[in-house]
Amino acid sequence: MKLCIIFPPLPFGWTPVAPPILEYLAALTRRADPSIEIELISASADPNAFEKLECDLAAISILTPTAVPGYRIAAKLRARGIKVVFGNMHASAMPEEAKSHGDAVVIGEAESVWPQVLKDFRAGQLKPFYKGEQVDLDDLPTPLYGLLQGKRRHQFRIVNTSRGCPYNCTFCSVKPFYGDKIRFRPIDHVVRDVAAIPEKMYINGDENIWWTGKEQRAIDLFTALKGCGKRWMGFGSLRPVLSPAGKRMLNAARESGMLTAWVGWDAMTDEGLKAYHADGKIGLDREAAVRTIKDHGIDVSLFYMLGSREDSLDDFKRSVEVADRLGVSMHPSLVVPYPGTKLRQEYEPSLYKELGWEYYNGAYALFEHPDPSMTPEVREELFYETSLEVLRLGRVLRHMFKIPKQGFPHAHILSLMSQIPVRHGYKIAYEKWKAERTSVAEKRRRT
Repeated sequence: MKLCIIFPPLPFGWTPVAPPILEYLAALTRRADPSIEIELISASADPNAFEKLECDLAAISILTPTAVPGYRIAAKLRARGIKVVFGNMHASAMPEEAKSHGDAVVIGEAESVWPQVLKDFRAGQLKPFYKGEQVDLDDLPTPLYGLLQGKRRHQFRIVNTSRGCPYNCTFCSVKPFYGDKIRFRPIDHVVRDVAAIPEKMYINGDENIWWTGKEQRAIDLFTALKGCGKRWMGFGSLRPVLSPAGKRMLNAARESGMLTAWVGWDAMTDEGLKAYHADGKIGLDREAAVRTIKDHGIDVSLFYMLGSREDSLDDFKRSVEVADRLGVSMHPSLVVPYPGTKLRQEYEPSLYKELGWEYYNGAYALFEHPDPSMTPEVREELFYETSLEVLRLGRVLRHMFKIPKQGFPHAHILSLMSQIPVRHGYKIAYEKWKAERTSVAEKRRRT
């Protein structure tokens, strides 16, 4: 039996980050049945891999912006008699839809059901749906690093150390998928997986690398990782940074090799944060928290959304001002009300329902705005203007001088690697948007 595990192409092209599901699901498969032959495909790195692909079963991992290309891949494979099982967040939020394009759907986390999926397939008794449980994380296998091949090499692997989120941000799909209880992996297992990564830099893929009230756990983890001799980056909320243990935590993070903290800035205004119910993870003074991270030798990149129903035209300008004032890199997107989130429920009456999942990539206005001046075309145009400004080559290069010197040269190289490909992708997307905006406007009018 041959299994092919597939991650469909990303909206803006190739990224140097290896999709973690590929090598991790391969490890789960190897544990369940060592006799299975496994092939991994990252479609962004190898877009033509499906033309002659031969396997018995294909597992396709879909997120909302990759659902449509994932369904297209499935159609090609099923036409050749290959069975398809879907999984990941979009398939879990929209299982009936995913099932209409495949033979089976794994809903939720795969660990508790994946061996049964493989067993049922071998027996010719594949069920339409498999409901995964939220299991303890004390027995996860090390991903099969190195199994992923392709025409373009991925330079970063992702390591996860926890699952779950207690916050109530309305836009986030993590909590509906992983639950509201934080489940931690044993620290020695994390160290084992980091040591197995062939590259010298990696990404902590957790929703949050440090949690309010769990700062000591973060300190213990970072202390244990210090001996790995590798550098890394990860997503961190701001509230714990200004806690009594914040300075010790940041020192431990830097000493463990942390180069960059990716921070969810989420909205430009306090009112916007409250509308998202995201103020609980931010703390009282988020600018002070950002400066504190930088003071401890760690670079900061802010991720944020523009164009919500509470936002104004001024918010687009504010994001550029924040970049200059704090000396950080910025990664904007337009608001995406993902299926399964509270935000989608709130925005349901105002959604442009003719816009399919391929438009859910952070570059399209997906809903009506109460301010008549905030038309979808205006929001999209301002999004591209803002994105290309904060990612302008001169600005990206000037940021090199604002990165803490403790991170030289790795943090500086990483900053370029994380911004230049995004800038390139946005420029391509902008030209595509200009060419298609008339047809997109027509779809909105049909809503």
